[in-house]
Amino acid sequence: MALEITQSNFEEVVLKASKPVVLDLWAEWCGPCRRIAPYIEEMATEYEGRAIIGKVDVDENQAIAQRFNVLNIPTVLFLIGGEVVEKIVGAVPKKKLVEALEKLL
Repeated sequence: MALEITQSNFEEVVLKASKPVVLDLWAEWCGPCRRIAPYIEEMATEYEGRAIIGKVDVDENQAIAQRFNVLNIPTVLFLIGGEVVEKIVGAVPKKKLVEALEKLL
């Protein structure tokens, strides 16, 4: 299951991570966000122990969205050492998300 990332755990889970981090920035009301949600959950299981897969509700954690200049959702960020190395915006096939993560492993 994907981790819920909030302002309170962001630094510990994301910025101090020793593994690649995938952040799905989403909102409950967003149809395209719901479309990719199963992919994110599957990746959390498939990459357990190899990467951190998290979800950020932008309505509840606006500061995180602002930090990364996220203007559209869903936005999936791929981070190494707290730095964004890839950004995918919109509902995309799971294959595209997996390919982006595989480059970081």
